[in-house]
Amino acid sequence: MKDIVIVSGVRTPIGRYGGALKDVPVYKLASLVLNEAAKRAGVKSSEVDDVIMAQSYQNGECANGARMAILDAGWPVEVP
Repeated sequence: MKDIVIVSGVRTPIGRYGGALKDVPVYKLASLVLNEAAKRAGVKSSEVDDVIMAQSYQNGECANGARMAILDAGWPVEVP
């Protein structure tokens, strides 16, 4: 059995519905969070085995936001 650990937590900025962040794609915000979480934890993206993300409002912009964020962040395609 493998150990499961949470090494860091980072959140996106908070904005009003239809506010300043309305034109920023969810995966772009998420990719910033991924890179910052890895930086704070002192791990390389290639050392990450899995990424699990959640969002409160999905607008259909991307079917798999976590995957799009990983790719946008420049992480290896092998990270699921």
